[in-house]
Amino acid sequence: MASNKQESFLDQMINLPVSDKVEGFIIGALVLLTGYLIAQLVTTTFVKTMSQRLSAHQLLVWRRGIFYFLLGLFSMSALHEMGFKLSVLLGAAGIFTVAIGFASQTSASNLISGLFLIGEGSFMVGDTIEVNGTIGEVLSIDLLSIKLRTADNIYVRIPNEQLIKSEVSNLTRFAIRRVPIMVNISYQQDISKVRQVLLTIADKNPLVLDEPKPQVVVQDLASSSINLMFNIWTRKENFLDIRDTIQESIKNAFDEHNIDIPFPQITVNSGVIAPLVVSMKNQA
Repeated sequence: MASNKQESFLDQMINLPVSDKVEGFIIGALVLLTGYLIAQLVTTTFVKTMSQRLSAHQLLVWRRGIFYFLLGLFSMSALHEMGFKLSVLLGAAGIFTVAIGFASQTSASNLISGLFLIGEGSFMVGDTIEVNGTIGEVLSIDLLSIKLRTADNIYVRIPNEQLIKSEVSNLTRFAIRRVPIMVNISYQQDISKVRQVLLTIADKNPLVLDEPKPQVVVQDLASSSINLMFNIWTRKENFLDIRDTIQESIKNAFDEHNIDIPFPQITVNSGVIAPLVVSMKNQA
């Protein structure tokens, strides 16, 4: 009984006589394969042609849109060749879509958020962003989530709804970045001398930009040290290299000029302390 019901259902879905079903499926499979190859060829040609005019993110969106559009057209044609009644399939797909929409409100929220992200353009594929303490390079921006690759080569997926609700920092949006370095010196040191040493270090480093000019600012008079903020600028691709090399140069220059980097110290004062009197007695 069950098999007879399944056969009758398939006969209603497939509008081909039994003798032509095998031939229809073969033709449909060939149409689908041809469509896949044509979609790949068209998208590849589009990317090569427009790579100089569009950003990486725009190329990704257009490539996926063109590919799935062409593949969808050939899929409908393949189903038609197989004898499927497209009106019945589209009606079933519509009911299925509505049911899925009610069942997955989170996915719908991520989808809407993804459209806002793509339209806003706060970051692109290839940018390095920070979201809730996670820093990584943007690999893709999809309708439901974005994918990041961290500095540890870890793959991270972040839902779009979370991005809309959180603060997102684009670390590579602009061509140059400031590298702030905190330098602590003791109160016995001459601030003018230390400032000159730091500016000389910046002047000798080829990765440090001349404009904006390096700065040395007294940040704080702390309990155990004078805190200086040493600000230098570099191109965004040199950020990690300069942050490592400049601190090594500071340590070497301070050793050369006898500039102390103090460690935390605490002085306890309990008020006036009476001197301790010690007397010696002779014993017979």
